[in-house]
Amino acid sequence: MKIINKVLLVFAAIGLLSSCTNVSTQTKAEKNGWKLSMQSYTFHLFSVVEALEKTQELGLHYIEVYPGQKMGEGFGDAKFGYTLTTEQQNKIKEIAKSKDVKIISTGVWTPQRDEWEKVFQFAKDMDMEFISAEPAREDWDVVENLAKQYKIKVAVHNHPNEASYWKPEILLSIIGDRSPLLGSSADVGHYKRMGIDPIPALKELDGRLIALHFKDIAPEGPENKLEDVVWGTGILNVKGMLEELKRQNFKGYFTIEYEANWENNLPEIKESIDYFNRVADEIF
Repeated sequence: MKIINKVLLVFAAIGLLSSCTNVSTQTKAEKNGWKLSMQSYTFHLFSVVEALEKTQELGLHYIEVYPGQKMGEGFGDAKFGYTLTTEQQNKIKEIAKSKDVKIISTGVWTPQRDEWEKVFQFAKDMDMEFISAEPAREDWDVVENLAKQYKIKVAVHNHPNEASYWKPEILLSIIGDRSPLLGSSADVGHYKRMGIDPIPALKELDGRLIALHFKDIAPEGPENKLEDVVWGTGILNVKGMLEELKRQNFKGYFTIEYEANWENNLPEIKESIDYFNRVADEIF
């Protein structure tokens, strides 16, 4: 009996040590509920399987996969979305799990009204937390009811055009009295591209932020087009945005959508992640 007790104590000690090690390896950002996620459109030249591999290489554990991305080896001509078979869905979840990556969301969706339930069912079957989307104005009753039914959040994106939810006031005027399951997936770069300062925009969205498409941008080329750059090197006040999100006690996903150097953008993304963690260390 004494030997058994000693063995149990050893296993308990190993478990405690492992638990302590996992906590100690968390970044300060992670300890405060900030999670870096990858938007697979960053790797749209590659397949979903390859995007998962790249996400693993970056040391990230979450990904948002865009609808229509080719699935890759072992999936034939299949593309990511609700047309995947149950077998294919289970297979990609297993591949993601093997790389310690979870598919937490999908988007940006702009479905027709009769597609919405298929999108929600797909998200539920894939164990996702939310859907990133730009619903048509007339579809909000449908979207809200389905969000409640499936208990899945809808994070509204803001593409840089005036037909979208390009400024917070538009979104808030629609979802202000609706379910808290509806909120924003704020693209801070797109705000700036539409002439909006991201920090006041984030302040307006206090309490409605589900996730962000986080980035930094800078004028590039002869037309001074605002292109994605390494975080902290562009014209956005990245530290100021993070300080505002800390003030809000934001807990959620910073989705990396790096839309530059498509063939090999991992070095810039790694630099951006390092900058993010350094700033988070300073402000927490």
